[in-house]
Amino acid sequence: MTLYFIGLGLNDEKDISVKGLNLVKKADFVYLENYTAVLNCPIEAIEKLYEKKIILADRNMVEKDPEKTILKDAKDRNVAFLVVGDPFGATTHMDLLMRAKKAGIKTQVIHSASIISAIGITGLQVYKFGKTTSIPFPEKDFEPETPYDVIKENQKIGLHTLSLLDLRPKENKFMTINDAINTLLKIEMRRNEKVFTSNTFCIGCAKIGSLDQKIKAGKASELLKYNFGPGLHCLVVPGKMHFAEEEVVERFKN
Repeated sequence: MTLYFIGLGLNDEKDISVKGLNLVKKADFVYLENYTAVLNCPIEAIEKLYEKKIILADRNMVEKDPEKTILKDAKDRNVAFLVVGDPFGATTHMDLLMRAKKAGIKTQVIHSASIISAIGITGLQVYKFGKTTSIPFPEKDFEPETPYDVIKENQKIGLHTLSLLDLRPKENKFMTINDAINTLLKIEMRRNEKVFTSNTFCIGCAKIGSLDQKIKAGKASELLKYNFGPGLHCLVVPGKMHFAEEEVVERFKN
């Protein structure tokens, strides 16, 4: 049978493609990956439109033991593996695809919009973004400086940096732009390399793809005072901007 990797888009249950929805309705099992991103709607809304019971797939199920669930079901049944955004916006899903192929399971991919492409709504040209990074929640003995290093390297060659912010849906915990800025400022205090200071110009984005998305541009210190509200957040540190980019970004300063 077939394991379908289906992208859901960025906002709610209605962002799925017609092709993806038809395959979901034909599937025997429907798994929803719920640790790299979430939709701006309850599970009940998804189940109602898709007419299927949704099985939430956490990191352990997808990355450690998919042979016991997702891949086991896909050996003799049709399985839909749903991913917010595009199925391969997160590299972890490629591992599941390769495991399926190794097990002789037929696969099919239905792509969709992801934050990687949708970030163009800020006015920054997508092909001028450098390496994307993630900012995790700091914990005791775990405060990685990788995001700072990525911004530094991208800045050297004038490229923009997209930082994806951590989330823990089971705990209803989602990192905010304010949290991300404070994390980077703390690293700056330790490193003192003038990579990310209170004067660094950046763009905060919340709920991109929704009707009530929020985009705010300004100095880091200014964004700290702004309430971006609920939903998934991300932070952009622009590199060298073309005048056409600057013209659009200017709209988000007020």
